[in-house]
Amino acid sequence: MFYNFMRRVVTFLVRIFNGKLTVLNKEKLPEGNYILVGPHRTWFDPLLFALAAAPKQFAFMAKKELFKNPILKFILTHANAFPVDRENPGPSAIKTPVKWLRNQDMSLIMFPSGTRHSQAMKGGVTLIAKMANVPIVPAVYQGPLTFKTLLSRKKITVAIGDPIVVDRKMKLNDENQQKIISQMEQAFDKLDDQIDPNFVYVDPATKKTKSSKEGVTKQ
Repeated sequence: MFYNFMRRVVTFLVRIFNGKLTVLNKEKLPEGNYILVGPHRTWFDPLLFALAAAPKQFAFMAKKELFKNPILKFILTHANAFPVDRENPGPSAIKTPVKWLRNQDMSLIMFPSGTRHSQAMKGGVTLIAKMANVPIVPAVYQGPLTFKTLLSRKKITVAIGDPIVVDRKMKLNDENQQKIISQMEQAFDKLDDQIDPNFVYVDPATKKTKSSKEGVTKQ
């Protein structure tokens, strides 16, 4: 109930400050639960991914430090977020989302790179997808990257790609992990091209241009 209330609030704020969210390829979202993954480009892209895939409800991973504030802890907990220690992730970082995906009508939003300031893809998504027996759905966000630019009414777009199925019989060795990671990277590039062929992500915190297609970081 709280999740649906917060989603209505965020939808209202997005419309007021920035206009309507454009969603491409929403028909590609599968039935049942799945893991929605994308490159982490701004602190509010999880909210926009959740809006793009509505009415589906989602769980989120959030760094444990955010739960130290009692008010923020209440909001995060009731918005289906759970704490993760990014420095030393324990078994719960895998077991909790797997349990939710298996036992509840709720999907998961994850960012394979972990943070907004890294493009290095990690394999946790693949393991969770295999254990929970759910597909991985790639998505990308293009639009404002800071709260200030969010108020500029610049167009905001989320594009959704074809689901990636992880075979439960597949051994998760380094080679197979890299194959899934490569599929996600290629899907992100394809979706970025669909929205804007000239798009290049610039991290507002570091002022660096990052392109997975070029495999370089420009200062």
